[in-house]
Amino acid sequence: MAKTLPELRVQIDAVDLELLALLNRRAALANEVGEIKRVEGSTVFRPEREAQVIQNLQQANIGALKSDSVAVIWREIMSACRALEAPQRVAYLGPAGTFTEEAALRFFGSSIHRVPCTNFDEVFHAATSGAAEFGVIALENSTEGVVTRSLDLLLHSPLHIIGEISLLVRHHLLRTTQSLEGIEVVLAHPQALAQCQQWLNTHLPDAERRAVSSNAEGARLAAGNPAWAGIASERAGSEFGLHIAAHAIQDEAFNRTRFVVVCLPSTLPAPQATGKDCTSLVVSVPNRPGAVHDMLVPLKKHGVSMTRFESRPARSGQWEYYFYIDLQGHPSQPQVAAALHDLQDLCAFYKILGAYPLAD
Repeated sequence: MAKTLPELRVQIDAVDLELLALLNRRAALANEVGEIKRVEGSTVFRPEREAQVIQNLQQANIGALKSDSVAVIWREIMSACRALEAPQRVAYLGPAGTFTEEAALRFFGSSIHRVPCTNFDEVFHAATSGAAEFGVIALENSTEGVVTRSLDLLLHSPLHIIGEISLLVRHHLLRTTQSLEGIEVVLAHPQALAQCQQWLNTHLPDAERRAVSSNAEGARLAAGNPAWAGIASERAGSEFGLHIAAHAIQDEAFNRTRFVVVCLPSTLPAPQATGKDCTSLVVSVPNRPGAVHDMLVPLKKHGVSMTRFESRPARSGQWEYYFYIDLQGHPSQPQVAAALHDLQDLCAFYKILGAYPLAD
């Protein structure tokens, strides 16, 4: 005989109490771990450990929950347990409602102390000065390519990359009404304006496109002027009380942005290998024929795959370039270590930006 709705609700309430007791038990164990770490002087947050926990749970999951849901739930559980010791201070491009804030919450969970910044330079300064322990920055977009300012900052900063997160980015046109009529100005971060240019050309060809420091800042400004509209996330619309005048206006349906998490090595050393890792580095080679080809030979020789290759002018006036490279693997793996050793011998400049677990 089928159970009634009241009977099912009673069972759910009982399961919730069991879950609460188990979560408190887990929190108590996490506190004991924290005490041991304090005595040893080791760090509270270990991204490779948390990635491994989630991966193991996803592999063990044979119930109704989707794997993505398992990751979200356990990240929040681990975030809440970490916050019992001290919530991490995380700097990101603000104000509230940006995709960078969403990336920070997706990586660390919501039990963090948020440090919104006006630009990526300020994010780097906060994480370097100690105003924040970690920073989150956008690195590249599947439509518009790399965020060049982020690459330039990574080149000269003492911060290193300890993690990454990839978000499916849906841009919405937000304003005080649901109509497209009477829009004179569209405000957004330059990357968002570029990612939506075809839609804007078709639907709002006469509207001024005004670049601002972040999409959420554009939404905040649009909230104060009925003739203005912002391009931002649904969360930003809720944050500033705006309507969605047009949904998902990005030109590419599967528009994704890759974010990375940075910190000082003294805050958190490089994560240990997980088996699914990325090593990021920046190098330059002498300006001579065949130098770039020679730079790639050690990777082929040792069987190391390159997943990204970007160039940026060195601004030396000599037509020299820095090359930003992502490799599959971790420096602790023999073949990666051998390739990096041989590569370094060929380079005029060589810097590992980070070795970290790949995003799910």
